[in-house]
Amino acid sequence: MTVHSTNADNTQAQAAVDETTTALVTTELTTDSKASGDSADNRHGAATTARQWQVLSQLQRNRWVGTTHIYEQLILAGFDISLRTVQRDLNALAKRFPIEKNNANPQGWRWKDDAPLQSLPHMNLSQAVAFNMVEANLSQLLPPVILDELFPWFDLARRQLKNSKVTHSWIDRVRIEPASQPLIAPHIDLESKDNIYHALFYQLQIKASYTRSDKSQASEYILNPIAIIQRGVIIYLLATRTDDPDVIIRTFALHRFVSVEILESAAQTPDNFQLDNYLDAGGMGFSHPLFSQLPDHGKHTAVELQFTKQAGKSLTESKLSDDQTVTINDDETLTIQATVNLTSQLVWWLRGFGSGLLDAKPGLLYQAVLDKAVKVE
Repeated sequence: MTVHSTNADNTQAQAAVDETTTALVTTELTTDSKASGDSADNRHGAATTARQWQVLSQLQRNRWVGTTHIYEQLILAGFDISLRTVQRDLNALAKRFPIEKNNANPQGWRWKDDAPLQSLPHMNLSQAVAFNMVEANLSQLLPPVILDELFPWFDLARRQLKNSKVTHSWIDRVRIEPASQPLIAPHIDLESKDNIYHALFYQLQIKASYTRSDKSQASEYILNPIAIIQRGVIIYLLATRTDDPDVIIRTFALHRFVSVEILESAAQTPDNFQLDNYLDAGGMGFSHPLFSQLPDHGKHTAVELQFTKQAGKSLTESKLSDDQTVTINDDETLTIQATVNLTSQLVWWLRGFGSGLLDAKPGLLYQAVLDKAVKVE
């Protein structure tokens, strides 16, 4: 696809601009260090340049940043300096860069409104922590066209945090743990994944070879990509098939794609489709054959669940729905009433309570929970 190569060219061009800007800024900083007598030797000059770069990186265009705040950020970044050194740096930098101070007490600094530097590649510690967490937790959901542009920032964030005192006090103390049993993500063909994300990003159709869970041979489809959803370790593509006159929105697990070809034709999204509305309606809950007997396949159904007191305790803190009510019975059991979508996901979740779940209404729900085999499309 020519779009991909064009994006690569744009990324390289932007990188060249950033590199040129970096070189110019570094030259200015080094020159300023020599002019102020701070370059007794090359190592001292380099240290001054690095420190003054960090000083500039703290400044914003539309907000005053206090000298004390800048000093504290440099200390966190590992610089052994005094507040007076930061004040001297700012006054020296103001002679060469479009920065300004106010008359407040304590004093604040910022970039001038007409400052020409638009691509100064800087990052403070707060931003570095945010980029680090994005890389750790969201990389699987970002399309290659965006990841290509973010990789330099991820690298900058890692280097920024490498010698920072906040690395061990935050990054090493924050994790996202799954609520269910941790599973190893299935292998995904990277070329297929990249092509799917690319097609979704540019709203193009794809020609896919896909192996369904109940088939051993792959089938060929022309798909209209609609959305990407990660559920646990599985990533799904929401899409419609061009050979489906009913335009049903279907889920395709990314690890089941054998190959994907990006087409030139524009993808068609169903009218009035909203991803949040689709999810709220239980679109990713997966259907259960028993619930087809209920109105609207069990969507927005009033349920009544009876638990032992110990098993149902967690539901007194985390609700099933906004209208949930909890009744403590005379026999020390709990009765939970709520309005939910009846799905296979709900069945699997209720099975996890084992003997702690005493009863469930409607009866079809309890029957599904007691069944040993649950067929999923």
